[in-house]
Amino acid sequence: MARVVVDVMLKPEILDPQGQAVQRALPRLGFDGIADVRQGKRFELEIEGPADEAALAEIRKMAETFLANTVIEDFTVRVEDQQ
Repeated sequence: MARVVVDVMLKPEILDPQGQAVQRALPRLGFDGIADVRQGKRFELEIEGPADEAALAEIRKMAETFLANTVIEDFTVRVEDQQ
């Protein structure tokens, strides 16, 4: 069994209104020095069997077709824990 993480973020050229709202709120809460905030999504997938190249290719396909909107979002796939 393995845990694979898919992180999805808006592409840099896409406006991020939620990230901007957080960025504006931080100084009011006493947190200074933050130049930019981008908000994304994290998916943790527990898979049966090892996280080999075949399994990771399937997860990349899943991310590209379902978890991320690749027109406006980028994604990364990484193995977090392999048992």
